[in-house]
Amino acid sequence: MSTEVMPVMLSTRHTADFRASVTDLDLGAVRLSALACSPVASRRTPIHVRRGDPEHLQLALVTQGAVRISQRGNDAVIAGGLVLTDTSRPSEGACLGEQVESVVLQIPRQALALRADRVDRLLARDLAADVGSGAIVADFLRTLLRRGPLCGPEELRGMGAVALDLAVVFLAQQLGDPREAPAEVRARETVRRIQRFIENNLGDPDLTPQVIADRHNMSLRRLYTLFEDEPLTISARIRQTRLERAHADLACGAGRGQSVQAIAARWGFSSATGFSRAFREAYGITPTEHRASSQVAPRHG
Repeated sequence: MSTEVMPVMLSTRHTADFRASVTDLDLGAVRLSALACSPVASRRTPIHVRRGDPEHLQLALVTQGAVRISQRGNDAVIAGGLVLTDTSRPSEGACLGEQVESVVLQIPRQALALRADRVDRLLARDLAADVGSGAIVADFLRTLLRRGPLCGPEELRGMGAVALDLAVVFLAQQLGDPREAPAEVRARETVRRIQRFIENNLGDPDLTPQVIADRHNMSLRRLYTLFEDEPLTISARIRQTRLERAHADLACGAGRGQSVQAIAARWGFSSATGFSRAFREAYGITPTEHRASSQVAPRHG
């Protein structure tokens, strides 16, 4: 826990028969973890926070047993519900019962796009997981945990974006009418939708900002405005993501039986010459050189 998640002090009376397991699923924008353990108490002090902070909000669904959580003056016992905690704040917790199981969605705070002062009001509170958007979030997390390991990396990234969107809607609902969410939240959700559309259509050589704007019922000017604060323009994002996918395919074993041109075409590059030039500009070597160096790279056991 301290090395892979965050520094924390754990204690238990079950030292002789303590059992615990943690599984983790990388979903790109977020991570999903499943925790199962014997009764244990946790304490995260200001010293722990200063020692290491992933700056995550953790939305946990308690699926078996009960958990007591204390943070920011709030205290709640959660059994079958959802609870939100912040890794950047001290907290105390205890797993109650013979066996406690939970599913935890780890959300980078910057990705949530909800105002911090509003989200803080939800910390360490029992958030219903059996009605409305809470039930939808709970069902989705359970299904994702069960079916996610059968999905490929691209599918998991898409599922991660969906999980993030569901979390935003759910938390906004807890804060009041989601339609009253700040304008920046609605804009961020639109940006994420567009980013998912780009991810799902990278293989289309005709994917352009105008096509994206048309598919999302907005003007080209509105599209550019949405991405003004993003690190990359729409066109640059398409180009970079295509190059990243091709770069990965050229290095992996599954792609070695395909020609460089076939891999380039898979990711929307209609010209082999243009692909090679763009690849060299991005990585400093040609696609062929990258493939060759990946094949001879030493393996470390």
